[in-house]
Amino acid sequence: MNKLAFFAVTIQSTRSLWRFGRTVLGVIFRHPVPGTSIIPILPDGRIVLIRRRDNGLWGLSGGMVDWGDDIPSTVERELKEETGLELVQIKRLVGVYSAPERDPRIHSICVVVEADVSGQMQVQDELEIMEIRAFTRDELPLDPMSHDHNRQLQDYLNGLTTLA
Repeated sequence: MNKLAFFAVTIQSTRSLWRFGRTVLGVIFRHPVPGTSIIPILPDGRIVLIRRRDNGLWGLSGGMVDWGDDIPSTVERELKEETGLELVQIKRLVGVYSAPERDPRIHSICVVVEADVSGQMQVQDELEIMEIRAFTRDELPLDPMSHDHNRQLQDYLNGLTTLA
């Protein structure tokens, strides 16, 4: 294995360990963990979804807000880390989803945004993401989806702004 590949694996392992540590802290202190989901829209109008490695289901890009970060920087980071795409502009707030059962791993509060994106889709985090694909509205695999992403995407398609 060359040095660059070793360095990349080490960084990815450190990120995964940090994410796990944040989750444990959230559980210990019994407070919901803030996160984001992104509905990435390509210039041609297609919606980008990821297939998660942990459950094999399609879902939205996103992740936990890091200490010291805000929602816009989390959206930009998670989009790049998971899909290789660049954030052009956050278009609108789709909703805030806070039901304790929405994420099977932890109690998280998810801020969902629609975002214009550009670039080439490429799996960046192979430990978390199996596949990336762009769908037209008619092709979207809405059921089943990971977490509550089917509801988030359906609310977006219906033009809703949801507080749940």
